[in-house]
Formats: sequence, structure tokens, C-alpha cells
Amino acid sequence: MSDAPSRSSDDHDPSYIQVHELSKIYSRTDGAVHALQGVTLTVARGEIVGLMGPSGSGKSTLLNLIGGLDRPTEGRVVVEATDISKLSADSLALYRREKVGFVFQDARLIPALTVYENVMLPLVPMQMPDDEKRSRVEMSLEECNITHRAQHLPGELSGGEQQRTAVARAMVNDPHIILADEPTGELDPENAARIVDLLRQINRDGRTVLVASHDANAMAQMPRLIKIREGQLEDGQA
Repeated sequence: MSDAPSRSSDDHDPSYIQVHELSKIYSRTDGAVHALQGVTLTVARGEIVGLMGPSGSGKSTLLNLIGGLDRPTEGRVVVEATDISKLSADSLALYRREKVGFVFQDARLIPALTVYENVMLPLVPMQMPDDEKRSRVEMSLEECNITHRAQHLPGELSGGEQQRTAVARAMVNDPHIILADEPTGELDPENAARIVDLLRQINRDGRTVLVASHDANAMAQMPRLIKIREGQLEDGQA
């Protein structure tokens, strides 16, 4: 049996994600970098939270630790009552694949694959019938309003269309959590607003969403805002 987190029956869990005294130190030739220093916070199931701070503040590191892309130097990340920082490498990979959807600033689409094929990618290793995979892809494309570009290559898309494709890819495995790291960073204000609206709609559909950004306009749309500076939460943030 996997030790990855499973879906809870409590739809209003106020401590769905718990971060306890989290620190991350990166070793470099010119000295240690303290990316996070003793961060503690909780996120409720179904909440949308903005993480705001300047470049290098630690917000991306925090998302990477919650998403299981990295492990903390100290502290714990508890998701659905499971300390993911103690999971085996295989179980952590399963957690990322089944529980979390990632959206990055640069979309990270495969240039040689169509929009449809890019969105299909997370489902390739999953054991499910092909017709269910196709149904999931089509549903994600429709929800992100990118179906009309399904057979186009990323290079044929606008920046906003590329990012909507990235969101569709993040959603296709029906994750519990969406982690968006600077999702509007390379977009004009109009397309940035559309991506924020899309993330808020995803949240209204029941997913827990964390959005890291230094974009004040994007963060102004977040019902809860946590400010990070120099690896620490500002006073009163938790």
C-alpha cells in the first residue's frame, strides 16, 4: 500500500496543508543561501492563497517543498495528515503525479507536441483506459478554453494561450492541489487577468490553489495573501 496522502472525507479541513518551522538552505561555493527560515503556516482545503514577495524571497522554494519537488533542510510539510518530507522517493513521485498540478512562469510546453499531446503527458504513465485519458484531456482543454487550439504547436500560440495550455496540463490528472509559480510573470495585463480568473474558477470547483507572484494586480484578486521577504513570513502571516 502506498504511503502517499489519500483524499480526506473532510471537505472543510482547516489544516489541509500544514507547514511547520520550514527551513531550506542551499549550499553554494560562495556560501550558504537560506531560502526559507522557520516558516509556519496552514492552508485549508479548498482555499486559494496568494504568496507575494520580491524575486529571491523564498516563495518559489515554499511551493517546491509543498509540491514535493524538493525536501526541506529542517521542518515538516504535512498534506492530508501525511508528512510528505518523510515519504520515500517513489511515494513522493506518486504524490506529485496524483495529488499536485504545477503551473510555471514559462509554461514549459514540449515544442514538438501539440496542445492536446502536451496536456496528455501527465496521463501517459497512469494506469487507466485510453478513452478515460482522452475524456480527461478534452475536459481540461474545455475548462481552460483552449480546445480550439488543440492541434496547434506551442510556437503557434500566444503567451496567454500557452499558459492556459499549461493550466490544462496541470489539471488533467484531477489533482487536489494546484501550485502556480509566477503564472502571469510573462503575460500582458489582459492575459494575466484571464489566468488569474481561470485559477480562481479552478478553486471554486473545489481545488486548493496556491499562487506565488510579485504581481500586485494578480495578488489583489486573492482572498488571502501571505507576504514573504528574505525567506520569512512578514509579521502576523500564518
